[in-house]
Amino acid sequence: MKTFAELVVSRKDWIETVLKPWCARAALSDLLNAEAEWTNLAGHVDPEATLWAWAWSRFPDLVREEPSGVDETPEVQVTLKDGTTIIGYPDARKTCQGQLILLTRSAEQSAPYRESGPHSINDVVSAKKA
Repeated sequence: MKTFAELVVSRKDWIETVLKPWCARAALSDLLNAEAEWTNLAGHVDPEATLWAWAWSRFPDLVREEPSGVDETPEVQVTLKDGTTIIGYPDARKTCQGQLILLTRSAEQSAPYRESGPHSINDVVSAKKA
């Protein structure tokens, strides 16, 4: 690389072709290690909007692109490794460091929703809009 412009293009390509795909398939322990070094690895960017959004992007129905992160809008059906299926709304504020929190419907009238989780990203098999 001879110019700064070439360096910028190279860096953007590395993010798109190496870093984002790695986040989308990495195990929780590796993601937590990456978060600890995120400033050195990815620059001065918010890990929630980059690392964790890219990690959860392995389940496209859970994330939104702009602003990037877990999408609270659609109700989703999440299936865990043990076969458990949960239907609810992701709680973006409480979902952090690879732990998904869902708000599920409650049979009780006084408490319309209850919290389900945390569910590790390692334990989630699928997440589809309900």
